[in-house]
Amino acid sequence: MFRARRSAAGSDAPSGSTIPPGVRIASEWSWRFLVVAGAVGVLIFLVIQLRLLVIPVLVAVLLAALLVPYASWLGSRLRFPHWLAVTTAMLTLIAVVSALVWIVVSQVRAGYASLQERSLARYDDFLAWVSVTFELSPDELTALIDDTVAQFDGDGDWLVTGALSVGSTLTELLTGAVVALFVLLFLLIDGRRIWLFVVTLFPRRARIPVEGAATAGWLTLSNFAKVQIFVAFVNAVGIGLGAVILQLPLALPIAVAVFLGAFVPIVGAVVTGGLAVFVALVYYDIVIALIMLGIVLLVQQIEGNVLQPLVMGAAVKIHPVAVVLAVAAGGYLAGIPGTLFAVPIVAVLNVVVRYLSRGQWRTNPRPSLADVIAPHEHDHPTTERRA
Repeated sequence: MFRARRSAAGSDAPSGSTIPPGVRIASEWSWRFLVVAGAVGVLIFLVIQLRLLVIPVLVAVLLAALLVPYASWLGSRLRFPHWLAVTTAMLTLIAVVSALVWIVVSQVRAGYASLQERSLARYDDFLAWVSVTFELSPDELTALIDDTVAQFDGDGDWLVTGALSVGSTLTELLTGAVVALFVLLFLLIDGRRIWLFVVTLFPRRARIPVEGAATAGWLTLSNFAKVQIFVAFVNAVGIGLGAVILQLPLALPIAVAVFLGAFVPIVGAVVTGGLAVFVALVYYDIVIALIMLGIVLLVQQIEGNVLQPLVMGAAVKIHPVAVVLAVAAGGYLAGIPGTLFAVPIVAVLNVVVRYLSRGQWRTNPRPSLADVIAPHEHDHPTTERRA
């Protein structure tokens, strides 16, 4: 009887009674967090190592999000056969990109001689200003410039290394462009069947949630691509129009550069707008350059305070602070490609996580664009079922 009481008392006492409950809960959350963080870290490492393959694929997916609705519109409205709709979409993309590149190259070549002459003149004026301001003689100023250049010269190896680096970069760009066009073509031709094959890799019970979440993410990505083109167009028109009003040369290439740079949120249009400020400084004076800088900042204020909250915010449902942090993190991890893809990746993940965590696939397995933009209609499916 004594032994029975002792064994019963021993069975009531938990084996981990010496560990406080708070510490036990914290440890359980900690090891789970470490597992998730390790998996994310390995994924990021693999993406960085395979960037020459991953970046073209991501570019193809982003372009497909824009061209798939266009090809579908050609097929439904204009009654194009599928092959003709895909061919028209691809040719439209190639024609637009080629036209933009031709505009920039032709305009820059036409004004290069004048820009070079003006730049050298402004450089001489700058040296004269430095000499007067800091009371340096021409010989002292020349010696200072020679010493500064010598720091980068070394044995001349940096020139060979830089040339090899540029050649390697051009090869990577051409290879990436070919891979992106190849993947984009097959996404347009057979993207739905490719995705259905991916869905079959998941367990049967998970296929409906995965399909619904992927549909919501795809709609968000398509909406982001369309809205980003609109925002880039507004930036290009605003800054390009300011350059035309100030009668700056190379206004059209500047507008095209701003349009392309605006696809990098927050900083892209500011950096490319700096080209307009530089041209104004080279061809005119500091006053015109400051006016051009004011135009660039004004356009950025309109984008940040009007377009981003009203248009982009409604399209991707991300707070501006999250956009800035995503761009900074993407740039730190993957450079320029990271800044380009950070916002669409975060936007898609945000929609997918919201869709899955709220169980919206139970009542809305095939979400539409209206559901993605205004998801409050299906925020609480469990409550609706109970009611």
